[in-house]
Amino acid sequence: MRRYETFVIVDPDLSQDQREQVIQRVEELITQMDGLLVFTDDWGERKLAYDIKKRSRGYYVRFDYCGLSPLVNEIERFFRIDDRALKYMTVLLDKAVDLDKVKEEKAEAESKAAIEAASKEASQTEEAASVADTPATDTPDAAADTPAEDTEAAEEKEQAAVAPASEESDSATETTPLKNPEEA
Repeated sequence: MRRYETFVIVDPDLSQDQREQVIQRVEELITQMDGLLVFTDDWGERKLAYDIKKRSRGYYVRFDYCGLSPLVNEIERFFRIDDRALKYMTVLLDKAVDLDKVKEEKAEAESKAAIEAASKEASQTEEAASVADTPATDTPDAAADTPAEDTEAAEEKEQAAVAPASEESDSATETTPLKNPEEA
């Protein structure tokens, strides 16, 4: 088996359902012809470098898969027939593929994506909880403490910003060589 990568630019004027039909059809072709779909990258709508079929924008999708040459021929035939695909290109990534390694790579990528999604969800939950836990400052003592803390923090930031700038300017003047020795 060989590993291929096919890029397709789909008509951006299509609805999400119509785009999904094109993507699902390619995925079905890969499974029907004994291929292995590794990734489907949905890049979204982008500006084209030049107009294609009088359109200046396109919806990009990348398919990374393993299969034989008849599979590639069938996918490209589908894109030639279907008017929803503006352009397509297939690239051979590897001539001899170890399917076990590809399956491991796919499993690792899926688990990494699941972990990232879970951490993103957890951070959103924490942000929502911190906003909900923030007490209202109705008491005068709490209101008086907050501005003092803010001004102290602002002063510290100001001093920290000024100190490195003055150190940099001193070191820059010391190490700058003279261009003309006669000027000294």
